Amino acid sequence: MSVGRFAPSPTGTLHVGNLRTALAAWLFARAAGSRFLLRFEDLDDATARPEHEASQKRDLEALGLDWDGEVVRQSDRLDLYRDALADLQHSDLTYRCWCSRREVREAASAPHGETVGAAPGHYPGTCRELTAVQIAEKEASGRPAALRIRADATEISITDRLHGVVTTTVDDFVLRRGDGTPAYNLVVVVDDADQGIDEVVRADDLLLSSPRHALLQDRLGLPHPDWVHVPLVLAPNGDRLAKRDGAVTLEERLALGDTPERIVAMFARSLGLLGDEESPGGITARTLLAGFDPEKIELQPWTLLPRQIEEPW
Repeated sequence: MSVGRFAPSPTGTLHVGNLRTALAAWLFARAAGSRFLLRFEDLDDATARPEHEASQKRDLEALGLDWDGEVVRQSDRLDLYRDALADLQHSDLTYRCWCSRREVREAASAPHGETVGAAPGHYPGTCRELTAVQIAEKEASGRPAALRIRADATEISITDRLHGVVTTTVDDFVLRRGDGTPAYNLVVVVDDADQGIDEVVRADDLLLSSPRHALLQDRLGLPHPDWVHVPLVLAPNGDRLAKRDGAVTLEERLALGDTPERIVAMFARSLGLLGDEESPGGITARTLLAGFDPEKIELQPWTLLPRQIEEPW
């Protein structure tokens, strides 16, 4: 049996963009008769909180989204990430990097800094071939070093169920941050493989990260899942939706007079799964399963209008 998942970060309340992606991931899994897992990406000690986990679970349940088995937390799985890093280091597939984010941005935007076919903001390999003297100077500076993979500017193609073939040149991305925290691109690959996830449904702002994940899966000898990247929800100004944009959390929508059924129906309409002429009455996550057709999903982002933020749906 195949396995899907939803993996939010418990750093605050989910907004409607997060919840819409959760609905899509749940529909893909349940329509296929698959198991659906909930995993909390809680490695950010500064902002991850148990109360955020509790509120996120309540919101998912309020929309009729269930999951199988125990909830998994990344903070309980650090040994898995250390083992994966040790395997990569043993194979000489990593190197230390002392570059700050600002230095990476400046290097990537400098003349000749961009690599053809690479995702925006790629790392140009500044610390890749440092000499022993240069490494000693970096160590003496006291700045902690991150750990990057040697991607060798490999061109990787993945096939997304909605977007088709996506090809990009993979940069030397971070595996472990300077503070010792395993990075997202490592932990998501390790977690998905360990949990047997074979279908990854997430927002399409992560579409160009999937070739990175495919490369890392190949380096670690892990299987590739099927990828599905659904369109984002945008704020009225065209930026990615954020909680500062108004009534965009479930609690705020309910306070306006919305119901879970109307919210689910609006999500389904915005994805192309429900026609404008169809009444939202009686629509639930489970009733959407019978007619769920991934081919109907719209690839354009859903831009909320000011009135959609301010008024009930």
